[in-house]
Amino acid sequence: MKNLFLLIFLILGFSSCSQKNDMKLNNLTKEEERVIVNKGTEAPYSGEFYKFDNEGTYLCKRCDAPLYKSNDKFDAQCGWPSFDDEINGAVKRIPDKDGQRTEIVCANCNAHLGHVFLGEGFTDKNTRHCVNSISLKFEPLKISAINQNTETAIFAGGCFWGVEYYFQNKKGVVSAESGYIGGNTENPSYQDVCYNKTGHIEAVKVTFNPLIVSYEELAKLFFEIHDPTQTNRQGPDIGVQYQSAIFYQNNNQKEIAQMLIKQLETKGLKISTQIIKANTFWQAEDYHQDYYFKNGKKPYCHFYTKRF
Repeated sequence: MKNLFLLIFLILGFSSCSQKNDMKLNNLTKEEERVIVNKGTEAPYSGEFYKFDNEGTYLCKRCDAPLYKSNDKFDAQCGWPSFDDEINGAVKRIPDKDGQRTEIVCANCNAHLGHVFLGEGFTDKNTRHCVNSISLKFEPLKISAINQNTETAIFAGGCFWGVEYYFQNKKGVVSAESGYIGGNTENPSYQDVCYNKTGHIEAVKVTFNPLIVSYEELAKLFFEIHDPTQTNRQGPDIGVQYQSAIFYQNNNQKEIAQMLIKQLETKGLKISTQIIKANTFWQAEDYHQDYYFKNGKKPYCHFYTKRF
């Protein structure tokens, strides 16, 4: 009988090991393998998620397991992404052999994440998960996952790549989508807008949570990330499709836009921004979406200038 129990135990044990070995793991680059598998560390201030502030979930780069929520992320000014909590059961703690630090790994695949530190006083939880960006992937919070109080705003300030970039990094923004608005042609293409005089303007539709960020805050940011005194251009980009404009969707948005323009004019600025009632917003081609994020670059014709 004992031998039978032992045989069953061994069979179950081998089955469990087989399932673990059959776990689907993502392919890694040499640099990712150096950190994730061989427990290396990326250079401080170099990771894509260090100053990243979008809403969503951070996943394991190796196995896609959810690890951290964006609302647990904070800036410890240490050079790496910092979290004061993890998704329950997602992260394992392993004391380093030297007894000095505690390593943190993905509980699902044992991918090296970084180290955890206690008692530093950065947040009320008194915990800091210091994580390598290269160990993480990011999944944006889907609009359907936000409460039903989301609102939208549409801004045009030159090339939509740069406008999208700045709004994506604004806390409270759920999504920023590049597209075309203001013309009469249905479902215009980029080529149509640039060369066929459709009357459309490159713009960005911003979906935001008004409990976190107000329309006025977003409109102020809009005036601070481009030059609202330029007409039919923005920096090196010239053409009617680059006109500065706010496409309002209700009287409240219109009044706020008018108020902010008056404030800028009292400061001596000659504002060319048009205030236009919104019509159909057409989504731009996929290669225009998240352009700077996909290409690891930053805007070349949009710069932040404090105006309010």
